[in-house]
Amino acid sequence: MAVDSRMSEAPRTYGNWRRPTSPGLLGLGTAGTGLMFIGLFVVLVVLMASTLLAALATAAGFGALLLLLVTKDSHGRNVLTRASSRLAWLSARSRGTHLYRSGPIGRTEWGTYQLPGIAAGTRLSEHRDSYGRPFALLYTPATRSYSVVIGTDPDGAALVDQEQLDGWVAEWGHWLANLSDEPGIEAAAVTIETAPDSGSRLRREVSLNTDEGAPEFSRAVLDEVVARYPAGSSTVKAFVSLTFAAAARAGAKPRKPEDMARELASRIPGLTGSLQATGAGAAHPMSAQELCETVRIAYDPAAAALIDEAHAQGELPEMLWPDVGPSAAEATWESYRHDSARSVTWSMTGAPRGNVQSGVLARLLAPHREIARKRVTLLYRPIDSARAAALVEADLRSAEFRASASRKPAARDSLGVRAAAATASEEASGAGLVNFGLLVTATVTDPSKEADARAAVDNLSATARLKLRPVYGSQDSAFAAALPLGLILSKHVSVPAELRDKL
Repeated sequence: MAVDSRMSEAPRTYGNWRRPTSPGLLGLGTAGTGLMFIGLFVVLVVLMASTLLAALATAAGFGALLLLLVTKDSHGRNVLTRASSRLAWLSARSRGTHLYRSGPIGRTEWGTYQLPGIAAGTRLSEHRDSYGRPFALLYTPATRSYSVVIGTDPDGAALVDQEQLDGWVAEWGHWLANLSDEPGIEAAAVTIETAPDSGSRLRREVSLNTDEGAPEFSRAVLDEVVARYPAGSSTVKAFVSLTFAAAARAGAKPRKPEDMARELASRIPGLTGSLQATGAGAAHPMSAQELCETVRIAYDPAAAALIDEAHAQGELPEMLWPDVGPSAAEATWESYRHDSARSVTWSMTGAPRGNVQSGVLARLLAPHREIARKRVTLLYRPIDSARAAALVEADLRSAEFRASASRKPAARDSLGVRAAAATASEEASGAGLVNFGLLVTATVTDPSKEADARAAVDNLSATARLKLRPVYGSQDSAFAAALPLGLILSKHVSVPAELRDKL
């Protein structure tokens, strides 16, 4: 009996994700190890200058501080980090910054529905690329960056050969690797949004294409389809946002929107064309109107039906960027209430261990009956080739230090050395290096269904082999970061990234 060779091949898997680490003793990291030696020095000074009891008290104080750094939960957060997050939330709540009211009777002096939080200062303008297509250019003054959003129509994996899927994954890897060669790029994000379908587009399509002389039976069938199709159906939208630095080089002045648009106009066609090879389908830059509608619906899902109905009737609901925010919003420790809905956002604290197949995120990205609107955002920070080599070599030295710190290294430390060596070898052969994260936002229109949405996301994260944690104390900022706005979270925090990585 003949056997197809393709059936005998093992499915292709992916993995070897590495979390950046720094060398240190007892898992303290570089900063923690330095603090330990400083504590030993201070204890010796106190011992020579004072009594033994004072030295023991000093040693106990430093020991307690080091214990706060070493004791970590399942998500890798130590006691000091969790305590600082709780104190920051209590401070924000005491100052009333967790509440937002806009509009004519709101707290804003200009009376508009401006976006809240980290997206409040963004400015939107519209330009045209070299193909004559309009594209929205979003400027964030706080980080001095410009963002362009690309809308795509993914083909999906249904009835697609595995070879084609593997080809799409390979092309996506090449697309991410090539981002590090794009001048001035700082970050990229992919947002997959699922929401209920109102059926307005179907009604418009049927009404425009129905023949007046069609049989009565055919008309009845079409009317029944239009009436029943929206029940249980959903829409899937995908966005790719690219963020560029406003300054052409370090120390240079930020470019104006007109100058940045002139430069990006010739680069957008190439970026959208290369996206189509990744299985993203037809890619086009989003106009200012499309971006305004997307953000407006995210903050007020009840407006989705009105906007779809306006499009179905051939009308354009003109929107301005200062009017797409919510009229009222309230952030709590573990959720975010905005206009007609309530949302909860999770962040990824651990990538899948071991190897996974290309469809590992399929169930997480698919629509779910317990969640009215779901948004999954993959955040990427491309690393230029000049800095990538130093990073992988430093990570390899750190892994080797951890493995050699004891006579009998743990199995995880030994595997970490092999994984770091494989990463360094791949980077040396020309592979790109990208830092990535993931945000999941679940939105419900009925507050009583929030518990069901939380349980659904917990189950979906298990199928995706992801470790997710609610963004406690920063739900409003995480909600904005999950939108296709090109926001870079690491540039909105007060603690430098270099210090956080060493703790």
